[in-house]
Amino acid sequence: MEAIVRKFQKELNSGTSALVLLGVLSRAEEPMYGYQIAKLIEAGRDDVPVKQGALYPVLRSLESGGLLESRVEPSVSGPPRRYYQITEMGRSTLARWQGIWDQTKSFVDDALKGGHNV
Repeated sequence: MEAIVRKFQKELNSGTSALVLLGVLSRAEEPMYGYQIAKLIEAGRDDVPVKQGALYPVLRSLESGGLLESRVEPSVSGPPRRYYQITEMGRSTLARWQGIWDQTKSFVDDALKGGHNV
């Protein structure tokens, strides 16, 4: 049973992580590095389903798709950091994904509540 729950959570996270990352970076006033983004997502929450390490492949994927851009800067307290910011294409994609999310969430909520449309 627990394996089924973990599999479901992993599949759900893989689809929502990109949406969450674009949302966070769309509101950022300046470029952010991965650890900084992870800490912002986790702030004040004990129930964050996405592990910090899982964010990095998603950030790279979003960048390779042109939705984010990054630059590497030296750090005074460790290795160089890669700073990410959202692109214009990322902003327009985020708007479209938000619409899809709203439709999907509504559909799932209706199905789980026994709505008449499902």
